[in-house]
Amino acid sequence: MKQIFKSLSLYGIAYLVLLMYVLGLLFAYPKVELHLWLNSWHTDLLDTFFKYYSMMAEWPFYVLGLLPLLWRKKGITLFYAVCELCGGVVVQILKHLFSAPRPIMVFENYPDLVLPLVEGVNLHHSNSFPSGHTSTFFMFFTCCAIILAYYHRQRARQTGRRSWIALGLATLLLLALAALGGYSRIYLSQHFLSDVCVGSIIGFVTPFLVFGIFGDRLLKLNNERGVTT
Repeated sequence: MKQIFKSLSLYGIAYLVLLMYVLGLLFAYPKVELHLWLNSWHTDLLDTFFKYYSMMAEWPFYVLGLLPLLWRKKGITLFYAVCELCGGVVVQILKHLFSAPRPIMVFENYPDLVLPLVEGVNLHHSNSFPSGHTSTFFMFFTCCAIILAYYHRQRARQTGRRSWIALGLATLLLLALAALGGYSRIYLSQHFLSDVCVGSIIGFVTPFLVFGIFGDRLLKLNNERGVTT
């Protein structure tokens, strides 16, 4: 188990660097000013891309989480399901505990400021903190990174060869896709950066906790014999 987490060192370090940068922005700029700055690159192409990319967290990820069942890897699907359930409970508790207003509501207090909007996006008004979509993005891609590291180690034991560069690049790509999903929520003015930041923390930490506690039992369900973590 420790070896798998060690294989994800680059993924973890990259996330921490990103998190430190985001926290720096949150401390350096007022919420409204920061939101406008992060929304200063709107184009028709990006409007369309982020509108549909953000939807990946609504149901496509759940369909993708079922695909391992086709190869009788029910442990992987169960791993993802447990992570989403645990993370979802935390997100919903915090949402209803804070009941924070969404950007569209906050900007009503600033009539002189124009909030960039994307046509066709139905804006929500309440329960902004934290971002559930961001949590789902980071949850899914962090689960993918952990599973990738697990099978990378398994293959290395079988062949004696390890491609750390390929693993590192693959996990960095997964992190970039998760971060892109988080930014989509800001771009669409569904959330502030603070909402996305905490959503990402929940989505990043939960899979590691679940795998650390239940990983061995979950992966045994994949009918893999003679493999230890």
